[in-house]
Amino acid sequence: MTVPSLTLISHHLCPYVQRAVIALQEKRVAFERIDVDLANKPDWFKAVSPLGKTPVLTVEATAIFESAVILEYLEETQPLPLHPKDVLRRAEHRSWIEFGSAVLNDIAGLYSAPDEAAFAGKAKTLSDKFARLEDRLGPAPYFEGGAFSLVDAVFGPVFRYFDVFDGIGDFGILSTLPKVAAWRAALRARPSVRAAVAPDYETRLRAFLHGRKSHLSRLMA
Repeated sequence: MTVPSLTLISHHLCPYVQRAVIALQEKRVAFERIDVDLANKPDWFKAVSPLGKTPVLTVEATAIFESAVILEYLEETQPLPLHPKDVLRRAEHRSWIEFGSAVLNDIAGLYSAPDEAAFAGKAKTLSDKFARLEDRLGPAPYFEGGAFSLVDAVFGPVFRYFDVFDGIGDFGILSTLPKVAAWRAALRARPSVRAAVAPDYETRLRAFLHGRKSHLSRLMA
């Protein structure tokens, strides 16, 4: 049987791309990665991405967009499943994946906050969300204990932001959350999570954050 060729259309900083890369790495699936400049989108990218966003996974001549859809496609077609077998547990994991997307939206709000008050509000929102995760987490190292799952693939890119934030200041978002801290450390050490970005990721992210002209940008200066 011919194995369809997979191409992941990517952006250097996109956390949603990282989810797909981590899943592909965990499943040991061969794929090509093509990075695009979202500030200057080529015509071929506009043709395969109706929403103008990354990631897009092309499977032969078919384009699949939106990271959640890509993850589910990989679960249905590739080996080494990352979802639990139990139907109810699988549904719960999908819910926490959506929660991870909400956390990413709050992170974007944090680094875009125009002033100290708005920044503090977003930091409090994030603290509350991570406190919910602290309550849900069980035995280390991963979301579901010993088995790496798609929820872990989603939160690896989330914690990567904090690796950079911690070098700017102590915002107290993840403090006093020991289970979250252990989970973060386990994900940071996971080879698939480490391989989801290029070696210059931190430099690129710092440049992006500095250019936001936000409260966080001023703290960096």
